[in-house]
Amino acid sequence: MYKYIEAKEEAETLGMVNYYLGLLKRGPAWTPEETQEVDDLQEAHLENIHRMVETGKLVLVGPFIDDADLRGAYVFKVGSLKEALELTNTDPMVKSGRLIFEIHPWMIQKGILA
Repeated sequence: MYKYIEAKEEAETLGMVNYYLGLLKRGPAWTPEETQEVDDLQEAHLENIHRMVETGKLVLVGPFIDDADLRGAYVFKVGSLKEALELTNTDPMVKSGRLIFEIHPWMIQKGILA
C-alpha cells in the first residue's frame, strides 16, 4: 500500500489523476451455450453498464472482439478501489459467475478523458 500512496502523490505533482481500470474476464460459470437465461443476463449486464455511465462513475467501457477469455475493459472515475469493486459487483454477469473482474488503480494524464 505504501508504494501505491507514494506513486499517487508523485503522479499528482506531475498533473496526473487516478482512475480504476477494470478487466472483465470469463468466470468459472461461463459456458458457450446461448440460452434464454444467458440472453436475459446479457440484457441486464448492458442495463447495468448504462446505469453506471449515467452516474458518471463509468467513463469508458467496451468489449474485446477477439473471443478470448478477456471480454472487455471498464474505466471508473471513483474515489477508491473499494467503490470500483462495489460497482463491479452490481453486474448481473459477475453475480452469476459467468464473468469476473480484475481491477487496477491507473494513473493517466489529467484531462485526457475529459
